[in-house]
Amino acid sequence: MAELFSNLRAMCAVSWQADKARSIGSLVTTALVPVTRSLQAVGFGLIADGVLSGDDSKAATGALVVAGLTGANRLLDWASVTVRMRLREHTIVLLDSQVMSYIAGAPGLEHHERPEHQDRIGMIGWERWALNNPFMPIAWTLGSVVQMLATLAVLGGLHPLLLLLPLAGIPPLVIGLRIEKLWERVRQEHAEARRSMALLSELATTAPAGKEIRVFDLAEELERRYRSTFEVVDRRERSVDVRAGLMSAAGWGCFALGYMAAVALVVSRAVAGDLSVGAVVVTLSLGAQVNRQVTELVDNARWFARTTEAVGRYRWLADYSARAHAALVPADPAPVPERLVSGITFDGVSFTYPGTDAPVLEHLDLHVPAGSIVAIVGENGAGKTTLAKLLLRFYEPTEGGILVDGVDIRRFDVGAWRERLSAGFQDFAKLQFLARESVGVGSLPNLGDTVAVTAALDRGAAADLPARLPAGLDTQLGREFDGGVDLSTGQWQKVAVARAMMRENPLLLLLDEPTASLDAATEHALFERFAGQARRAAERTGAITLLVSHRFSTVRMADVILVIEAGRVLERGTHEDLMRAAGRYAELYSLQARSYR
Repeated sequence: MAELFSNLRAMCAVSWQADKARSIGSLVTTALVPVTRSLQAVGFGLIADGVLSGDDSKAATGALVVAGLTGANRLLDWASVTVRMRLREHTIVLLDSQVMSYIAGAPGLEHHERPEHQDRIGMIGWERWALNNPFMPIAWTLGSVVQMLATLAVLGGLHPLLLLLPLAGIPPLVIGLRIEKLWERVRQEHAEARRSMALLSELATTAPAGKEIRVFDLAEELERRYRSTFEVVDRRERSVDVRAGLMSAAGWGCFALGYMAAVALVVSRAVAGDLSVGAVVVTLSLGAQVNRQVTELVDNARWFARTTEAVGRYRWLADYSARAHAALVPADPAPVPERLVSGITFDGVSFTYPGTDAPVLEHLDLHVPAGSIVAIVGENGAGKTTLAKLLLRFYEPTEGGILVDGVDIRRFDVGAWRERLSAGFQDFAKLQFLARESVGVGSLPNLGDTVAVTAALDRGAAADLPARLPAGLDTQLGREFDGGVDLSTGQWQKVAVARAMMRENPLLLLLDEPTASLDAATEHALFERFAGQARRAAERTGAITLLVSHRFSTVRMADVILVIEAGRVLERGTHEDLMRAAGRYAELYSLQARSYR
């Protein structure tokens, strides 16, 4: 119950925040529309009695009531639709922006890398329609209740027993809510399957996998997997449809019995002369309306229940983001240093990804001196990228600590720490902005600074790129937009590297396989340029440059090479030291060198 009220408050708060005036307007108009519909029965009763008794005045009054209420109903209905549609638009913008903020603004990556979190986030997207106007189920349900009360007031005036008629609507209402709970369980069961179908559809219909799909003739295979996944989902949902149909039939059977009893009561009282023909007309009219009203109430209650579930997932995302931020607020804050003096130390660091049992790093002890260029090598799965994630604070160590000049990194504000970092990644983003923006977002204060963007391109060995674009830095990148220009994978990677170069004086520059799409010679030349810039940065701020690369020839220039294996530092030293040691590094280097001969 507490969860229900929390979701209810969230539904109201979202609508109120999106558009206060239209929230009130939608509530008022939605409540009044059904009331005007119910009261029309009174006018029909007056018309019937007036005609039968020859009372023209009564018949005319009834006609005016029906005409006036019909006009009011149409006007209110138009106003309700108009207000609700505008409220919906405002709510969509608010919720989309908040969901973007919660997902992209969360400081870590856990929600991107845990399947159960991905299922929840996926369901938020699939049920976007339920979140688009979360206030409307409240308004419509209240409108149904108000309409039912108006109907009861009229029926009760004819005979007290008619007040019992709406009670016949309780069984279909309760059963409807149970059916909705059943479907909610099914939706949760199928969240991963639905996400799998969406990924298969995206693979088949978007460009990134297009070449391989055609070369390996995968279209039919993707379609087969899509259909087979759907068939599993569909079999389960068909069985639920049958069960829900039987439950619904039982509920409406109870209502039908109650409705027939009410009609029989009124007819018998009319035959006995206790009720007028107009009363019979009113009862038959309202009795038919009660059927529709109960149907609407059941549908609205199910809509309300489904919306509360969707809002519950939205609240989970908001709470997750808030907890993630709160977990990184330092209890004993310390300022990020302007200059590194000692360096960065891993002190007994162990790390296990949330939701897993196997540690990726175990009791790692490592010191990276200030002003040094450090290369990290090792086979896939050794823990190289995990080490980088910890430095960037996408995750926190499970055990131990990372010290910056002797200060635990957790004492820094995470935003302030990241302002003094820069990074380039193998799985870089293809930001389809203007070329100057795709580079410039690497330092938002300098986003519109052409000089800064040009300098970053130069530092990233991509100074020639603007000349290759039809409108230079003002070229729209990507084919998703009219007039956009697509780049080769290598060019996209150069843009990403230049983006990492936008911050001129980071304390830590982390390059995690940032040139994987470039040939070995280009990568080597680029790293030589990085090394020169890194040494200049080291003189200014004691900056550390950390290179993660699978190409051993490019890391020879590093001051220190670390060989990571099974989450531990297996070897460390210069290239010459490690080659003389004839250990794992020398073995891997020799194997790779032979492949280039």
